[in-house]
Amino acid sequence: MGDQPVHTGQKIELTITGYSHAGEGVGKYEGFTLFIPFAAAGERVLAQVEAVKKNHGRARLVKVIQPSPERSTPPCGVFGRCGGCQLQHVSYAEQLRMKERQVRDSFSRIGRMEVKIRPVIGMENPWGYRNKAQVPFGMEGGKAVAGFYASGTHRVVDMDTCLIQHPLNDRVVRMVKQLARRLDTPIYDERTHRGILRHVMVRTGFHTGECMVVLVTNGEKLPRRQQWVEALRREIPQLKSIIQNVNRRRSSVVLGPENRLLWGREVIYDRIGDVMFAISAHSFFQINPVQTKVLYDRVAEYAGLTGGETVIDAYCGIGSIALYLARRAKRVYGVDVVGAAIRDAERNAALNRMNHVTFEEGTAEEVMPRWLREGIKPDVIVLDPPRKGCDPALLETAASMRPDRIVYVSCNPATLARDAKYLAELGYRVREVQPVDMFPHTGHVECCALLEPK
Repeated sequence: MGDQPVHTGQKIELTITGYSHAGEGVGKYEGFTLFIPFAAAGERVLAQVEAVKKNHGRARLVKVIQPSPERSTPPCGVFGRCGGCQLQHVSYAEQLRMKERQVRDSFSRIGRMEVKIRPVIGMENPWGYRNKAQVPFGMEGGKAVAGFYASGTHRVVDMDTCLIQHPLNDRVVRMVKQLARRLDTPIYDERTHRGILRHVMVRTGFHTGECMVVLVTNGEKLPRRQQWVEALRREIPQLKSIIQNVNRRRSSVVLGPENRLLWGREVIYDRIGDVMFAISAHSFFQINPVQTKVLYDRVAEYAGLTGGETVIDAYCGIGSIALYLARRAKRVYGVDVVGAAIRDAERNAALNRMNHVTFEEGTAEEVMPRWLREGIKPDVIVLDPPRKGCDPALLETAASMRPDRIVYVSCNPATLARDAKYLAELGYRVREVQPVDMFPHTGHVECCALLEPK
């Protein structure tokens, strides 16, 4: 990399001009772009170059020479070591501005379009919002530790409190860590693939207060299983479910395919608005229930339902958006490629006595054309794909059904802008985009976009 003006190990001064989509500070040194975690826009910093590529490099923040007025003291004691949060070093107002710029940049740079983008809807209290904790175990100094991975590694940073977790999740994780030490449970080592306890997952119903504990083990054996169950039941009054998940795989995927109910129910319950959901160990359920309602209210507003419409939810998961809209629609159809999610969706429809909702397993681009042939003509199509965005065939299918409105929910502004550009070629224009801060203190932002026929 001899043509670059910097080299690994070099210390340089530069001004931070903005943020990357991961929330890192971005600056230029002699025209060369550098990404610097924990630096804030507007600051003059001293940084040490750690990696140099053809078009950009990465550097470590050594010293803030001239701080930004938006710089904030992180309240978390392990911020900077734990990889869970990226933005506690700047004010919450600055985080929201950064995320709005991220959405605007995606539409102008990737979508090549001018779009009405509303200010990001933030949280009144952006702490304690996560209803699910997935915490790995490790060994340190001869004793079990539990926390989140250091950024870019699989080294566990031991912690007792995570400020973005629901307080009950924190308490349960501490309890499980103490039990692992007291019961001398062998801790899993991913290098040797030996040991037993890999992760603990805790799910808490924000509105119901119900709690689920999932102990992820390397194989079927859980020594002193009954003592685990008795201690957890004694210490956690809100507990409704204790599950052992068996994960024998050599991979970073947290949950294995097999769940064993040790005590209680297989599900806990929580609600979004007035819709109740049964949540299993494997269920995908939005992790910020406060902002989920904010997001779904905007989906409902964009859908413009009056009670007579037919709605298709093309990535329905456990049916959360489909069922949230169902009270205001005549018919709702949901499709998802994950069979377990469809079974959850059907159970949730029955739980809420919604007989006018139909769910089907399969790919949307195959199922939806058949629905059209069967006479199902949607007034509204909802798209809520994973981060990689929609398959082009699905976008073509959605546009060919000529709905009055397409409501696109996205956790990745870049793929949203890309797909919006393609939908524009297929005859649908973006009327407006509403970003919602589902993940305060991280670099992520959720968006809801309304598209209408040109």
